[in-house]
Amino acid sequence: MAALGGSLGRRGLLTGGLGLTAAALAPGPAMAALKTGSGERALAFHHTHTGETLRTVFWADGGFVAEGLRDLDRLLRDFRTGDVHAIDPELFNLLHRAQTLTGGAGKRFEIISGFRSHKTNEMLRGASTGVAKKSLHQQGKAIDVRLPGVDLGHLRKAALALKGGGVGYYPEPQFVHMDTGRVRFW
Repeated sequence: MAALGGSLGRRGLLTGGLGLTAAALAPGPAMAALKTGSGERALAFHHTHTGETLRTVFWADGGFVAEGLRDLDRLLRDFRTGDVHAIDPELFNLLHRAQTLTGGAGKRFEIISGFRSHKTNEMLRGASTGVAKKSLHQQGKAIDVRLPGVDLGHLRKAALALKGGGVGYYPEPQFVHMDTGRVRFW
């Protein structure tokens, strides 16, 4: 079901343009499947720090797939410490829906950051003013990604349209933060 390869191993105010085109939001077969919960949902990833790749089915037959979730937990571990933490499965639904809205279905997400241990989060806080003390990365509820072949601004707009949690836009390091916390943006 899953394939793992490779070695193992905020804040700007949005200034507008939050809407997606009507075509992107129009109901179609893919969006209908998301609304009814039918079909399989799969995601593919490349971890930019470890070189690992993974394609896995995380949803099938109306529910989450345990093996796929375990593989995703391992891939999204704190690559600095090796700590593995359960990732909120709803985060994968958000990614899948954002991928569908952007027309990027089947493309491989690039992971910048997944789970972070307290130790790693504190280290990053010491090096940057943009790292939250109580980051949702520490709870397995956040991910920083980009989707090659999809404009970063378009990915941000899709994430905002979903209203599934927080969305951060980082154009210089080229990633979008998505989380399953309260709805907010920066």
